[in-house]
Amino acid sequence: MTSTPVLEIAMLLVRPGQTAEFEAAFAQAQRLISSMNGYVRHELQKCLENDHQYALLVWWDTLEAHTVGFRQSEEYQQWRALLHHFYDPFPVVEHFVKVPALST
Repeated sequence: MTSTPVLEIAMLLVRPGQTAEFEAAFAQAQRLISSMNGYVRHELQKCLENDHQYALLVWWDTLEAHTVGFRQSEEYQQWRALLHHFYDPFPVVEHFVKVPALST
């Protein structure tokens, strides 16, 4: 039996005027996260109504792959250095799983 992937969702508010720099930094940072054990895939989506808001979606094998494996790694320190200074306010990160009876 395979487990249901865990979806990490972070709504990112990038400081106005810094979206191009953020996107360039994210292009580098995504290599760090995609190299981690338990990483499945990710998407970065830009809001149509607010051009400095993004949704970061990252699928993990388990919650711990993100909260322990990635967050306690050297790669996370590099990720933080590349990206965290762009956010105002700092994003809330939450984790979700599919509701089996309602998913297709």
